[in-house]
Amino acid sequence: MAKILLLVELRGGNDALNMVVPYADRNYYQLRPNLGIPRERVLQLDERMGFHQKLEPLMEAWKAKELAVIQGVGYPSPNRSHFRSIEIWDTASDAGKILSEGWIAQVFAGKKLPAGAGVDSIVLDTNVLPTIGPGFRTIVMQDPESFLQQAKSAEALKGAFESGNPALKRIIAVSQQISGAATGLRDTLLTSPTLHHKYDEQYPLGRQLEVATRLVASRLPVVAIKMALGGFDTHANQPNMHEKLLSFLARSLSTLRKNLIAANVWNDVVVMTYSEFGRRARQNNSGGTDHGTAAAQIVMGGNVKGGFYGTQPSLVDLEDGDLKYNVDFRNVFSTLAMGCWGVQPEFRVQKNQTLSFLG
Repeated sequence: MAKILLLVELRGGNDALNMVVPYADRNYYQLRPNLGIPRERVLQLDERMGFHQKLEPLMEAWKAKELAVIQGVGYPSPNRSHFRSIEIWDTASDAGKILSEGWIAQVFAGKKLPAGAGVDSIVLDTNVLPTIGPGFRTIVMQDPESFLQQAKSAEALKGAFESGNPALKRIIAVSQQISGAATGLRDTLLTSPTLHHKYDEQYPLGRQLEVATRLVASRLPVVAIKMALGGFDTHANQPNMHEKLLSFLARSLSTLRKNLIAANVWNDVVVMTYSEFGRRARQNNSGGTDHGTAAAQIVMGGNVKGGFYGTQPSLVDLEDGDLKYNVDFRNVFSTLAMGCWGVQPEFRVQKNQTLSFLG
């Protein structure tokens, strides 16, 4: 059975070294004498690595072996620009090549898509790039009710142009398709099961996860639902800000898991966090960290094989002060495409790696 991929973009460049902490490596504390997470504030996952203590709500999934940590994820010749690096991730491109189609749309190019929903993916934040592509139907729905009202306006076009102009007829037809899909989504949300656990809406991700939960629980046949949590560009005064974001993320993903288990659909999804890059290994002089390269990702789901994948990058063998990647992010995407949808993508990767975090 196909699974729905729930993408959670951590916007701004998440400091994965302070999320998944190499607490047994003294070099970590030498590089971060003020920012390093003290050992007593680390939730030990094994004898070397641990979660920041604010990720405690995720320990239940870790102990159930439903949470995987993929270490050292990146790509060759990394770019440290927010805009270009997230574009590389979202289009699965080489650092020196610009592509216009999103990686999920690429996976399904020329292939049969799920029937019945009138839409293939739903984006609940502002970045739609992973799902852009010809023939791939994506709806951006930051606010379901507002979207519905906007889509209804397309009905006013019906019959407005009867001159036989092919271009206008095409616009009207697409508008009517969008209106129909929006109406279906509204009905799905209105008739979806009651949530057992309430989401914290301190950040927009809470509302996004609520909508995603309702859609998944209603068994809407879509390929992916994308969300985002911003605020991770922690150049200054990082500790409090990053801790607050990690705490919210962990609580939110834990609530998501509980709700989907209660709805008996936890095995039908795979949840993945990603960010445009990690942070520099060494703290800066402003109480924060600057743009880096490789970082860890979290993958969760009822069919996820929990544990560590990849290798924690060396904190001694650095490249221009940055961690060296050991897992190409496109290999992560390929694993997701096969595990979720049974499709083998053709991304350009210098070295193909087998990752077995999905059952």
